[in-house]
Amino acid sequence: MCGIFSTISLDTNVKNLVVEGLKKLEYRGYDSFGISLIQNNKIKNFKSTGEIPSDPSKIEFEASGSIAIGHTRWATHGGVNTANAHPHLSQNQQYAIVHNGIIENYTKLKQELIQEHNYQFHSETDTEVIVAYFQILKENLATKQALQTLCKKLQGRYSFIILDNNTQELILARQGSPLIIGVPKDETSIFIASDVPAFVKYTQNVIYLDDNQGAILKLADQKIQSHYFDLDTLTEIQKRIIKVEINPEETELGEHPHFMIKEIWEQKDSIRKALEQDLSTLKQFVEKFNEAEKIIFIGCGTAHKVAICTQYLFAKLTKKITLHEISSELKHQKNILYSKTIVVAISQSGETAETLEAIELAKKHGCFTTCITNVRESSLDRNCDLSLFIKAGTEKAVASTKATTGQMAIGSLLAFACADRLNEGKFLLSNTGALINDMLNPRYEDKISQLAKELRYAQNMYIIGKGANYPIALESAIKLQEVTYIHAEGFAGGELKHGPLALITKQTPVLVIASNDDCFQEIISNAIEIKSRGGYIIGISPVNNEAFDYWLKVPEAGLDSPIINLIPIQILAYHISVLKDNNPDKPRNLAKSVTVK
Repeated sequence: MCGIFSTISLDTNVKNLVVEGLKKLEYRGYDSFGISLIQNNKIKNFKSTGEIPSDPSKIEFEASGSIAIGHTRWATHGGVNTANAHPHLSQNQQYAIVHNGIIENYTKLKQELIQEHNYQFHSETDTEVIVAYFQILKENLATKQALQTLCKKLQGRYSFIILDNNTQELILARQGSPLIIGVPKDETSIFIASDVPAFVKYTQNVIYLDDNQGAILKLADQKIQSHYFDLDTLTEIQKRIIKVEINPEETELGEHPHFMIKEIWEQKDSIRKALEQDLSTLKQFVEKFNEAEKIIFIGCGTAHKVAICTQYLFAKLTKKITLHEISSELKHQKNILYSKTIVVAISQSGETAETLEAIELAKKHGCFTTCITNVRESSLDRNCDLSLFIKAGTEKAVASTKATTGQMAIGSLLAFACADRLNEGKFLLSNTGALINDMLNPRYEDKISQLAKELRYAQNMYIIGKGANYPIALESAIKLQEVTYIHAEGFAGGELKHGPLALITKQTPVLVIASNDDCFQEIISNAIEIKSRGGYIIGISPVNNEAFDYWLKVPEAGLDSPIINLIPIQILAYHISVLKDNNPDKPRNLAKSVTVK
């Protein structure tokens, strides 16, 4: 993985278009990049480690043509070097490939190619196996048949584009990893990418390639010709063009230094947008939830912490049996999946590999599947029986902020709706949005930035919470880990005496999330336990307390307090990151959309 961008255009300077598209995908994270294009009936290839220059002229790759592919790589198979960077060329130099995903049986296929065809490989990647096999198959088969045979050999989740020098075509295939085609109205260009922001500047009209589908695109008679087909039968498919609702300005920094702080501030509006749900869809959710014997909330990373928080709210407001699980762990509990179970998948991108796999498993066991996601027509949206959308707009920073609180808002809305208290839930969320709007101001951010200066050299940080604030402690630890690289852990307050107190030394920073609720006195007692052992207590609470060495005031928001409590910690993580000269938008070793297992 991580980012694919390709284009065919009457403009022969497609190199610049590809560089621009890849820059738009930087938020997904990467460690190397590359471009292949056809010039004078030859494939010219460029690869490099490190960041893509903002100025395409800084790339030492003098080439022009009308058809090209590009890629930003986040290493999975093989180290970070130019040999392993995409695109990869076939041995005969007639084909180049960019690929997202993982080919699980690549070792077996590689051995076959070496032993039976004396094929020589030049990288450690699974990707090179795909283009190698395509070359062999094309010796005896037409393009469609070669692609069909190739995809039957591949095991795993993937999407790829092959650049064919012989036919001047782009050859596409998808199985479990996104591939989206941008279709401008003038039909003189076409774009293919792993995410819409790569080409939204030029068109918002898109075609989604579905699983087990292929496509062949080429320029002929000064127009783009495109053919879509089923990879099992090779029958032609008529694909519908969908207009996506993305404001191109959302993909730009504007006046902000980083996307992370931009998206934190956009929480002034994102809660209100999450409230704008279709009532008929909400009604369908409630009907299905009421019919179910059990509801399981699933997600990965941050989304799983939202799943826990949502489960707490359901337990507080309803009498339904609710569980939460990490998406990748659901397969180890498949015996609890049956027709009276509803699985609710939570994912910002709607393309998280483990979550998609968990939904596939749930459907096989007869479960009704639903999702909370930020992306319409994502794989998760199209695979689930019902979907609710966060409507947070494009989120480009790897560390999720506004999408997280948007997911929490939807979870709250669902819990109130299932308790037959929808109007109360809507009023509470509306009030929460207004409180966030008041809280997010320059003076408040400056107070947190001063605290960041105190904590920037910390080696360890801990966060504690109780009830619905326990998952907020866990999510706060993720935010600090992602962008500050400080070792951070979240705990339930009641667990301190069962191990974590041993970690407390003099001046150890501990964030204490203390909502003004039925857990307040208990969490304050936990804070005093830590303080008596030398810990430095930072209270996040509507009210000050003598246990706090530093107080970050947050508004009182009742059952929606977890949403508000998370925001100052997002800001704190951001400012510590900046003080440490880290890039808060692109943390090391991480990618925005995890489309591989």
